[in-house]
Amino acid sequence: MIRHLWLLTATLVAALSLTDGFKDQDFKKCENSAFCKRLRGVQGQNCSISPSSVVVKGSSVHALLQCGDSKEELDLTLTAYDGIARLHVSERTSGKQRFQVPHALLPDVDSKATSWGQHEKSSNSLCLKLGQADVTLQYRPLQLDVTVNGKAAISFNSKNLFNFEHLRQKQEGDPEGWWEETFKSHTDSKPYGPEGISFDVTFPQAQHVYGLPEHATSFALKPTTGGNGSLSDPYRLYNLDVFEHAADSPFGLYGSIPFMLAHKPGLSVGAFWLNAAEMFVDVSQEGDSTSTNWVAESGVLDLFLLLGPTPRQVSAQYARLTGTTALPQYFSIAYHQCRWNYRDQADVQAVNAGFDENDMPYDVIWLDIEHTDGKRYFTWDKHLFPDPIAMQDNLAASGRKLVTIIDPHIKRDSNYYIYKEGQEKGLYVMNKDKQEFDGWCWPGSSAYLDYLNPATMDWWASQFMLNKYKGSTKDLYVWNDMNEFSVFNGPEITMPKDNLHYGEVEHRDLHNLNGALVHMATAQGLVERGKSIFGSDGDRPFVLSRSFFAGSQRTGPIWTGDNAASWEHLRLSVPMLLSISIAGLPFAGADVGGFFGNADSELIVRWNQLGTYYPFFRGHGHLETKRREPWLFGEDNTRRNRHSLRERYALLPYLYTLFWETHTQGTPIMRPLWYEFPELTETYSLDQQFMFGPAMLVAPVMEPGSSNVEVFLPASERWFDAHTGVEVSKSSGWLSSSNKSTHQVNVDMESIPVFLRGGHIIPRKERARRSTAQTAKDPFTLWVALNSSGSAEGDLYIDDGHSFAYQRGSYLHRQFIFSKGVLTNKAAETSAAVMSIKAGKLSMSNTIERIVVVGVTGKESSWKALYKGASGQHIEVENGPLNHVAGMPDAAVVIRKPNLHVEQDWSLQLVPSSHEL
Repeated sequence: MIRHLWLLTATLVAALSLTDGFKDQDFKKCENSAFCKRLRGVQGQNCSISPSSVVVKGSSVHALLQCGDSKEELDLTLTAYDGIARLHVSERTSGKQRFQVPHALLPDVDSKATSWGQHEKSSNSLCLKLGQADVTLQYRPLQLDVTVNGKAAISFNSKNLFNFEHLRQKQEGDPEGWWEETFKSHTDSKPYGPEGISFDVTFPQAQHVYGLPEHATSFALKPTTGGNGSLSDPYRLYNLDVFEHAADSPFGLYGSIPFMLAHKPGLSVGAFWLNAAEMFVDVSQEGDSTSTNWVAESGVLDLFLLLGPTPRQVSAQYARLTGTTALPQYFSIAYHQCRWNYRDQADVQAVNAGFDENDMPYDVIWLDIEHTDGKRYFTWDKHLFPDPIAMQDNLAASGRKLVTIIDPHIKRDSNYYIYKEGQEKGLYVMNKDKQEFDGWCWPGSSAYLDYLNPATMDWWASQFMLNKYKGSTKDLYVWNDMNEFSVFNGPEITMPKDNLHYGEVEHRDLHNLNGALVHMATAQGLVERGKSIFGSDGDRPFVLSRSFFAGSQRTGPIWTGDNAASWEHLRLSVPMLLSISIAGLPFAGADVGGFFGNADSELIVRWNQLGTYYPFFRGHGHLETKRREPWLFGEDNTRRNRHSLRERYALLPYLYTLFWETHTQGTPIMRPLWYEFPELTETYSLDQQFMFGPAMLVAPVMEPGSSNVEVFLPASERWFDAHTGVEVSKSSGWLSSSNKSTHQVNVDMESIPVFLRGGHIIPRKERARRSTAQTAKDPFTLWVALNSSGSAEGDLYIDDGHSFAYQRGSYLHRQFIFSKGVLTNKAAETSAAVMSIKAGKLSMSNTIERIVVVGVTGKESSWKALYKGASGQHIEVENGPLNHVAGMPDAAVVIRKPNLHVEQDWSLQLVPSSHEL
């Protein structure tokens, strides 16, 4: 009994200490990490290639590399892919093999290699051709230079910062930090000694670089060296459980993607280092160029140079390596309601009823750790949740789902079946002495499953079958938290680096990959469960993860972690999500309202208005915060929050179509303006507004008490207020005559500035429903925003919203084109072939009930529509509002109830009322 009380007390103390907010001194900086301190900015070992060793064969260049006075040779391989050059360097050793990251790349990447074009050798270099790029490998000293379409693009080792610490035997007098390192009270034994790697990559004439998530700082990465507002430490990539993280900091958070994109007029390129060890990256501005210095503790050099030359092509190249975003279930892109914790079954039912009573849609309610039996995952507290199946059935009656939290730390209790089975099968991470690691997390004493072990992955996946996870149903989905791993009594609240995984791989080698493995295994469990319930078409998994790595997009969504209820964290959410999105992981969101602290009504309203346009939209709060269901902030704010949720649901057809695009092409959903307007240098530093797909521009209100917002609207386009349909005037509202793109927009509490981009068509569903399930057969509305040529295009993707049947062609993809007064619906030219998906066909009865056209010019005041499928048939047209909101101006031409079938080809001509048939 005394031991149990001690365990409980220790766990509570650890948990409470973590909720006090970010403590900078509890986490390492470069100066506290021996490998970073040793290698950061340090001149290299004068590595050179032996010219006689260079062999060009097909897609590969092989060579031997020698550095300084070392007798150790390194193997260098340079491989060509479509638009990608891969530089791989590792040691030639018969001893310990350096860890090479599994699972992040697609399994067929090697088969996608392509032959180098013409090549030319000289005594000190090899010149190669790769599509639009010229690649020069210099032998002495080692350097790799790439130009694209004649523009200098990327240079590797031009600063001579390449260092590769070879494996060695311990010797008397070795420097401090090579074989042991202590931080606070924790000592890392470092049995293999120094294994660090460093190098530099320069982006000539590019002053802006992006990526390297996850950091709470600006989207365009600030310099970390050189003063003048530079950050004081390199960007750190080391997945950690960080509570209420600091703002404007290079400190690493919950996930890591070692990918960077550089952009300048006429050229976008990327660099991706496939390495899951702790990493630091310096960014330096040198004239009009950006130089970066990358340092990792272990692993190999496996560097991919993505050669663009456009932002969209860089996204596609990264997707060819690590995969595209999994196509989500339709419900999962709607609104989610979460809290640590909904108290009991009656509380869940009350919240569910509250949404209906307040006419607010939602699709998912979430349960945090308190729903379990003593933090034993896959169980229920029988007193608080006596009949979880009935609870889920009640939710499902309104088309709603339940998400439960399943964390990877397992309570060390021999009577707990999960712990017992894992122990019997030898599935846990070991400490350096090869004993089961005992760490501390929510249950107290915990074991941690080793997901590097294939047997663990399979066993974990099997636990989600309905006959294993008692009390679960087909309407239950999953949330992986604390999967960095979080270890309350560990170094930096995580696992010791000298712990051992499958194959005696040290934890230091795979730390940043770990959360992605947990995520993968959980999703695989839901895939297998789905096949057992629904047959071969199955059920797409929905698993939210806090930790992530390259390739996580293939598994499911992530969120930015434990933020705070503050305007500062509201502002931070946009650059953080842009960074994650541009690094290939578009299904992401931030906790709306902030996890820690109590948000006032203004902040809640503004955050919901912004969250409407997050790819993942979830309200969440800490157990010590006041309840914040969206109807608890007064009548006016209830109305505003209702409008935000309903607008999200109206936009779901457009958003789901964007997910189809990212699934097939790798494009982000939340996009920086320069992604759509790559030549506009004014957009390169913007991170307080964004494009929501190609057709909408969102400029959130980021300050309390705001009466106006400055918005950058590229003057080359026509822009229409998404609330009123009124075109932004070219003659008024611009802030300066020298910049015809910056506009001042007046705001009130009813909405935030959102604009429709001329030239685009947006599909919507505008009938108010409880959940997405009830919208399945609803008709569509098309918003048509005309460009200066009077034209617009858009598409619509539809499938069953939950299964894998689309992979065998059970889907519909339609394209809408408005040109010369004619709106045409036809089958879209789909990119599904690149995903080995069959051409789509789906029978459905949905129709178009409303077509709203903004930007119609000319002297005509009245119109009619002629259906080009039945001679003489015409449909009356009215001037009317864009939205069904009282008081909106008649800014649009509205075609009401044309009742045209979505699945059929048709054309509709808009003509003046005086037009003779």
